[in-house]
Amino acid sequence: MNLSDSQTGGSAPRRVSAMEAVLTHLRGAIERGEYAIGDKLPSEAELCRQLEVSRPVLREALRALQVMGLTQSRTGKGTFVIANAVEDPTFGDYAASDLLEVRRHVEIPVAGYAAVRRTPENLDHLAHLLDRMERETDTTAWVAMDTLFHLAVAEAAQNPVFRRVIEEIRDALARQSAFLNELGGRREQSNREHRAIVEALIDGSEHDAVEAMSHHLDRIETTLTDIVRSPRTTSSTEGGPEA
Repeated sequence: MNLSDSQTGGSAPRRVSAMEAVLTHLRGAIERGEYAIGDKLPSEAELCRQLEVSRPVLREALRALQVMGLTQSRTGKGTFVIANAVEDPTFGDYAASDLLEVRRHVEIPVAGYAAVRRTPENLDHLAHLLDRMERETDTTAWVAMDTLFHLAVAEAAQNPVFRRVIEEIRDALARQSAFLNELGGRREQSNREHRAIVEALIDGSEHDAVEAMSHHLDRIETTLTDIVRSPRTTSSTEGGPEA
């Protein structure tokens, strides 16, 4: 399963995963009112039978519905519908809009500081991390390195407060990255954006570093907006969901 940060315009159509197909089906049913606010979704076993998918695939889709704010899981009782439209996904303790606002005010200037303050050791660390990310095929491992990348940029700014801020939102960053990679096919594009940031740091260009980080966050916002605005249709799935 391919769980990460935004789909860019003009990219080639990609195969929709089984999780995406299940998520689209359940999201559509909620938005159409087939499951009303307050309703309990069928049990996992029943949904697996209806949709012909495995339990791990279904659970990923159910987690995504919760992130979108459409459902809530109640221990021992099941999953209940709490909203019929997606407004502002939540990643851990933070709403997506709040997280992005903070990232823009922190990570963009941090990239500029890092360009003029970075040490050879900072650049070596970032280059090594980027190489690993570009070779990585496991999404969970990639997401972990994604957060390490942003921490490393903060470290290169040579101000421990910046690193502390990124540490505080680290869990939310990982959740956001996993969500956007799965639903927006962001990983390869994100790797390219990360490389542009590193190249700006290597060049010591504050302007280019700020521009590269701004572009990266713009693409994250675009993907998130696309996911919230319109769910993918299952008709784009080749051969239907796969367990």
